[in-house]
Amino acid sequence: MERTLEEFKQALPVFKEMTEKFYSQEITRKEYKGFSGKYGSYAQRDGEHNMLRLRLRGGRIDQDKLKFIVDMIEQYRIIMLHFTTCQTIQLHNLKAEAVCGIMERAVEHGIYTWGGGGDYPRNVIASPLSGVEQGELFDVMPCAMAASDYLLKLIGKVKLPRKLKVGFSNTAADLTHVTFRDLGFAATEQGTFDVYSAGGLGKNPKMGLLVAEDVQPDMVLYYIKAMVDTFVAHGNYENRAKARTRYMQYTLGEKGYREAYRQALEEALRSGEDLKIRFHEETSGKTGDGTAVSDPRAIPQKQEGLYAVFYHPLGGVPASDKMRRIYEVIRGMEAVELRLTPDEGVYVINCTGEEAKRVLEVTDDGARNTWESSVACIGASVCQIGVRDSQKLLRTLVERTRAEGLSDDALPLIHISGCPSSCGTHQIGTIGFHGGVRMIDKKAEPAFTLHFGGEQQMGRARFGEPLGMILEKDIPDFIITLGKTVEKSGQSFGEWFCTHEEEARGIAKSYLCQ
Repeated sequence: MERTLEEFKQALPVFKEMTEKFYSQEITRKEYKGFSGKYGSYAQRDGEHNMLRLRLRGGRIDQDKLKFIVDMIEQYRIIMLHFTTCQTIQLHNLKAEAVCGIMERAVEHGIYTWGGGGDYPRNVIASPLSGVEQGELFDVMPCAMAASDYLLKLIGKVKLPRKLKVGFSNTAADLTHVTFRDLGFAATEQGTFDVYSAGGLGKNPKMGLLVAEDVQPDMVLYYIKAMVDTFVAHGNYENRAKARTRYMQYTLGEKGYREAYRQALEEALRSGEDLKIRFHEETSGKTGDGTAVSDPRAIPQKQEGLYAVFYHPLGGVPASDKMRRIYEVIRGMEAVELRLTPDEGVYVINCTGEEAKRVLEVTDDGARNTWESSVACIGASVCQIGVRDSQKLLRTLVERTRAEGLSDDALPLIHISGCPSSCGTHQIGTIGFHGGVRMIDKKAEPAFTLHFGGEQQMGRARFGEPLGMILEKDIPDFIITLGKTVEKSGQSFGEWFCTHEEEARGIAKSYLCQ
């Protein structure tokens, strides 16, 4: 990692120079985007600010990293940050000085922005409660950490056709969507991994192909190397629209892809490169203080007497002072750290009962129920490729449902993307939306495509079916009608939907554009 750190530091002056050229309009937005993504930064829609994506291995934020983030928010007066579906934190509305300053200082705290965008391996994600979750198959976090370090070293050395996303899941709930990711490792009851490859969301989504079973955890880096080598050998370097790993299923066929991956794996194993992971057990020995906590946001851990406290700021966008307030509460608490979730929330783990109560108090401004924990990408008001403001839509829906007084369990968690790119993972939700435009009487009207019936649970995973477009102004009425229908049944949405999916579809279709 030392070599990677030095290479990154040496490249920073070039980033600073190009950023200054962009702001002085010496290079175009397109030229800057093609360059800046490698550094984890993009220009925003207004062309006057940047966003910066902080890679956080497995979504982990220890107290040192949290303190650094807090300091940067305050030093540069950052008023917008976003928890992403890839377990990173995006800092928004940054001027050039802030982008370069944060990027350079972040590496001193083990936070890299290198490869946060562009055609590079992205942040490796892992089940957020891995290591502390009751009923987990085993702790996958050490593998995710090792995978992250390995992939980081490849940045600048291996040219990929497009980005590569890797994830690890510790239960069949598959919160990290490993069965439809570029490369996914699913924990098994035998303490091994099943490996899925060449899946992904977005345009032409694909479920991953099962390419290996019963893989020992210490061997996962060989399977990652095989994925990289397969992508390099068979990925599309000519057409970016068809350059993601899932398109290799079309060009090679399922059988052909599995064979290509198998050959790459055999070569990786024969290469003589030592990629075995040496695990080092991390145990604090911390125990509870005897205080019991009864709150739906306080999740008992498998470590007796300890809790993980869940917090979900609406849309994954916490108030700018929230990170400081959380840090001040947990500072000095033994083994307490933050774990970002793939649904834009965060857990504060390893809390005793008394510590959990303090964390609950400082995080009482977030989502009140599952519905309010819905997912939305940063949206078109900030993102230069966005079409609709997904954050605005989510706020509108939450305000409307609160005003109507719907019961907490009448609606599901939904997923909203501002465009087809699926940054809001709209294709996995029971209900999902992606932004677009509908022409009505020769006038462009704000609208979203409605996706219906997605599922991420392993063994039942499926993509939501696009039913058609719904005008943005009609979405609140659709959601309220659906919620009130469920409420009248006396059941929760999950219970009702199991036997009334067709009725739900009928309600949805009645609001679609004709």
